[in-house]
Amino acid sequence: MSDGPSVAVVIASLGRPDLIKDIIARMELQTRKPDILLFSTVTPQDLPEDFVDSTTVKAIFGPKGLTRQRNAALDYLGGRYDIVLFYDDDFIPSRFSIQNVALFFHGHPEVAGATGHVLVDGINTSGIGKEEGERIVAHYDRDQEFSDVVEAELVGLYGCNMAYRMSAIGSTRFDERLRLYAWQEDIDFAMALQPRGKIVKTRAFAGVHQGLKHGRTPGLRLGYSQVINPLYLAAKGTMPIGFALKLITKNLLANHLKMLAPEPWVDRKGRARGNWAGLWDVFRGRLTPEKIEDL
Repeated sequence: MSDGPSVAVVIASLGRPDLIKDIIARMELQTRKPDILLFSTVTPQDLPEDFVDSTTVKAIFGPKGLTRQRNAALDYLGGRYDIVLFYDDDFIPSRFSIQNVALFFHGHPEVAGATGHVLVDGINTSGIGKEEGERIVAHYDRDQEFSDVVEAELVGLYGCNMAYRMSAIGSTRFDERLRLYAWQEDIDFAMALQPRGKIVKTRAFAGVHQGLKHGRTPGLRLGYSQVINPLYLAAKGTMPIGFALKLITKNLLANHLKMLAPEPWVDRKGRARGNWAGLWDVFRGRLTPEKIEDL
C-alpha cells in the first residue's frame, strides 16, 4: 500500500502525557506507519517530557475543548492527506489498523466516514488498564484477518476510533459550541457529512477503548450536556429527534435510578443535577451547550 491513500492520525489530548507516550510507541509498531501522527493539545505540559517534534510526529497547541482541538488539527492538515483517523488518547489500536484503514477506504470510494470495531470498551466500567488492553489487542492481532465488509450504515460514528475521507470533510468543521468533552460531537460531525458519502461501521480496523476516567468532564457538566446537546443537535438537523429523545430519556433514568447506589467511577448525583439544570434551560427555550464552561 505504499501508493495507497495517505493516512493522518489525530489525537486531541489534555493533561495526559503518559497516554501520548504510549500512543507514540504503539504507532512505531504499526505494520504501516501513519503519514503523520498529530497531537492537538493546549500547552507543552500536555506532552511527555521527552517528546520530539519531527516531520511525521507533530504537536500543535490551541484553545481547550475537543471540537476546537480537532478543528485545529484539521486546519493544520489542510488538503495534504487522503484519510484522517481520529483516536481518543486512551485508545489502543491493533497494529494492523493504519494499514487496514488505508485498504478499507481504497476499496470503498463511496464511503465518507467509518468507525472501526471496538474489541472492548471501558467507558461504562471503571476503565481498562494498559496491560489488560494490550493483552486483548495482542490476542486479536494473532488471529487477525482483514475484511473490508461494511457491516452497517450509521447515524453517526464513535469518536474514539473513526476515520474520514478528507475530500468529504472539505471545509466542514466540528461545532465549537459543543465545549470541553463535547458530548455527541461525533454524531453531529458524521451527520453533517452524510450528503457526501456513506457513514458506516466496519471490522476492517479495531482496538480497545480504555475509557480512563482521569481528565474527563465532571458529573454536573456531563449531565447538562446529556439534555442540552441532543436537543441542540436535533434543532440543527444533525440528530433525529426520536434518537435525541431516547438518548435523553435513557440517561435521565440511569442517573436517577442509580443515584442511591452509584458506580464508584460515576458521579450520578452530579449528572442528575446537571440533567435538571438542562431541563430548566429547555423549559426557558435556551439550547446553550457552551454553558457547561460556566457550571
